[in-house]
Amino acid sequence: MESAAVLPSPATRPLPGLDQAIARAVAFLHQRQLVDGQFVSYCALELPMQGWKYADSAVFPTALVAHCLLPLAHHPLVDQMLTRSTEFFRNQMNHGGLWNHFTSIHQLRYLCPLDIDDTACVSAVLRARGVACPVPTNVPLLLANRNSQGLFYSWFLLRLRWVPNRTFWRVAARELLHPVKSLLFWRGVEARRNDVDGVVNANALYYLGDIPETQPVIDFLLRIIARNEEGTCDLWYLDPCFVYYSFTRCYHAGITRLEPLRQPIIDRILAQAKPDGRLGETLADTAWAVCSLLNLGSYPAELDRAVQYILQAQQAAGEWPRWLLYYGGPKRLLGWGSEEMTTGFCLEALARYRALHADVQA
Repeated sequence: MESAAVLPSPATRPLPGLDQAIARAVAFLHQRQLVDGQFVSYCALELPMQGWKYADSAVFPTALVAHCLLPLAHHPLVDQMLTRSTEFFRNQMNHGGLWNHFTSIHQLRYLCPLDIDDTACVSAVLRARGVACPVPTNVPLLLANRNSQGLFYSWFLLRLRWVPNRTFWRVAARELLHPVKSLLFWRGVEARRNDVDGVVNANALYYLGDIPETQPVIDFLLRIIARNEEGTCDLWYLDPCFVYYSFTRCYHAGITRLEPLRQPIIDRILAQAKPDGRLGETLADTAWAVCSLLNLGSYPAELDRAVQYILQAQQAAGEWPRWLLYYGGPKRLLGWGSEEMTTGFCLEALARYRALHADVQA
């Protein structure tokens, strides 16, 4: 069960070195952001990403880092980074206000379908920045891409069903331009055309909010936690702590129907506490777990120790080590990660922990 789930006392002070660590991480990301607004990601075959790898030009890693930066949007350097990333997203937008995992210069851009995950995550960042993009809204397209149970398909594709949306057909039919290559693409990946993934649906819920059309998604997320299926609910996100991070940010955004998952997730996170302060097995797990506890309004003693672990793991240039954060499928044959991505999640954890103390002291 949760221990000491109360707000810190007003006398509590932030951990030593917290402000300096945040400043160093911000400076690192500001220095490493590419001119077009993108943050680098790497593909690798195995952990700890010290062997074979290559830089991959993708939209999604930048969407993740940009979301992590939002709690510090008032910081001048962070505001600059978010402005650059916003322009990057606008330049990568496809017809209908949808996005692809890969950028326009990637060889797989026109074979890999447009998807809900990138679209929802990018759209949420743009909304948080007050950017009216896309215009017109892409919400009708997202809602048109659901199965008979009301859950979101991961991919915008042609299927044997009628969709009364002309733009949807124009978007989905683009695979007909390269039928042979498209067939080879689907034979070479672990994904399937009718995939319905837990985190992908959570990200759609985060963007769309608590509306009548997303009620089946809320029920879906609750079932996943009730059945202990967080380790197998998604093709791409194979770490339960990332699942907790994605689900709980919906709760934190005000979707109160998710209340039944609150205590089970808290208990499962705290059950993974290690003597050195880790929550889970890795540094990334710990950052996701800290954010999840804060999303759920839970402030156990383990929270301070986890933040201390993150602080101690920061490296000389202000970064945290690269790690595989999401994968190309359950076989874990290929994954994506980078120092920038790990640093983004660690920075979000530290910034939100710092804001918690600032609120209490105020």
